[in-house]
Amino acid sequence: MEMQLPPHEGDELSVVDMHTGGEPLRIIISGYPEVKGDSVLSRRRYVRQHLDRLRRVLMFEPRGHYDMYGALIVDSEMPEADLGVLFMHNEGYSTMCGHAVIALGRFAVDYKLVKEPQSPETQVNIHCPCGLVKAFVEYSNGKTGGVRFLSVPAFAFATDLTVTVEGFGDVTVDISYGGAFYAFVDAQRFGLDVTKSRTRDLVDAATAVTKAVKSQVKLHHPTSDDLAFLYGTILTDGKDDYSSEHTANICVFAEAQVDRSPTGSGVTARVALQYHKGLIQLNQIRTFQSGATGSQFTGKAVEETKCGDFKAVVVEVAGRAFYTGVSRFVQEPEDKLTHGFLLKITPVLKRTYLI
Repeated sequence: MEMQLPPHEGDELSVVDMHTGGEPLRIIISGYPEVKGDSVLSRRRYVRQHLDRLRRVLMFEPRGHYDMYGALIVDSEMPEADLGVLFMHNEGYSTMCGHAVIALGRFAVDYKLVKEPQSPETQVNIHCPCGLVKAFVEYSNGKTGGVRFLSVPAFAFATDLTVTVEGFGDVTVDISYGGAFYAFVDAQRFGLDVTKSRTRDLVDAATAVTKAVKSQVKLHHPTSDDLAFLYGTILTDGKDDYSSEHTANICVFAEAQVDRSPTGSGVTARVALQYHKGLIQLNQIRTFQSGATGSQFTGKAVEETKCGDFKAVVVEVAGRAFYTGVSRFVQEPEDKLTHGFLLKITPVLKRTYLI
């Protein structure tokens, strides 16, 4: 029996839900007003200033949760792009998201955003706020499979930088860019293990690092000030030397949001950092494992390039995304919680607050 919503008032929003390595992606397919702007970056500014209520509706409870992640498909000013996209999360809007690109690549082929799929791979050009990202989707007998993508130029911004972290003293961090800026620290510095320690302890340590870097380090990006912000901190297992064995990490981004996947843009930034340090060579494949779920991506530097004055690399990241459902969400006018809420657990008091 086909289920239908009973008669109701209020707007509807339609989405397709997917996950990549356990990290959710809610792709918004209808219900948004026109997103104005003459570029993807200007449209990102527009939704932040004028349509942020809808981010809260779809990312927050009761329709989402603290760690929900979303993608809004928009027009691109690039003729070669198949689609433009804006990324959203519990705090706002990011500039790059690798797990989302992997899911969107498959989605774009399945939902015919690409006119003529090709075997064995179909190329999908996705215009992200950080730039054009080329995804390649396995395609055979009408079915999509794994996805790999080529990043925007990725580079090490600073290495062996000392910051003073509340509760931990001086901590040495690296900062690298993979479509977004991340701070990298070996979790052992905090007496933690990214695969075994309590998630709460990992989140607290990473959040403290993020806070310290934001207050003590001024970031800049050669092409746009909109890209010059720290997205989060990635704690690693310290295994940065090349090995055929996997290396694990966990990413805490935005407002203490935990990535369930190995983090596609984080893998990009980490590969760029390893290449900068001479720990890997071009086309040496590394496997990156999520400390949260055990899911894996592969990553490799495939080409040297430049980003302004920074020596950079193009990184290829590969993974799998899967569909989890299709939903129509409503906003009934009488619902006092229709605009969304979050339950936030504070690190110190361990008490829950409605925000």
